[in-house]
Order: sequence, then C-alpha cells, then structure tokens
Amino acid sequence: MATEGIEAVFLTTHNWGKAAHFFQGLGYELEFETDHNSGRLRNGEGPYVFIAEVPEDQEPRTRIVLKVADAESFRLDPAVEVVTPFQDTHYGTQEMTVRDPDGRLWSLQAPGKH
Repeated sequence: MATEGIEAVFLTTHNWGKAAHFFQGLGYELEFETDHNSGRLRNGEGPYVFIAEVPEDQEPRTRIVLKVADAESFRLDPAVEVVTPFQDTHYGTQEMTVRDPDGRLWSLQAPGKH
C-alpha cells in the first residue's frame, strides 16, 4: 500500500493570529481554532494547514504530512528508515515518522483506531 499524497502541512509560529491571517489572505478558511493558540485552515479540497504557536525560544518549523489510508495494512519498503512506528496521537489519528536519505523527517498520518 502506498501513501495517498499530502494530507497536511504542520507549521509552528511565534504568532498564531498573524500566521492565521496570512493564510486567510491567501484564501484559506479557518476550520477550527483551539484555546491554546493553534488551529486548522483549509483551501478547497487540498491539504489542510495546521498552525501552532510556540515560545520565542523555539525556531518555527514546517512539517509535511503524507496521508495513509490504514496504518495496520500499510507496508514500507525495507529501505525506508522508520524513526517512530505508527502511534496514536492526542488528536485522534495514528502517526509514523520516517527519515529520507538527506536526513529530513516526514510524518505519515492514518485515521485513528475506532
């Protein structure tokens, strides 16, 4: 089973409000906002953008998340380095992290167990 394209882009920022307004200015609509300076925006049917505010002493980061239909039936090529296997997240999905040949980390996200 292969990945199904880009599910999301996760961003950290020093200012949730400014970051959200930036994406809204690009045509993204706010789907939801949390009470701890984060939220999800989407533009049409494409990948969503999830933005979370971090303290000033942390560098803002970008993480691309690839979609997986089912964590249990997903199989990777043995050449792909698994950093963390699929694990349940606090937001109701399962997530795996892999490393590409240049050392970048990629997240794979599947629906949570029901």
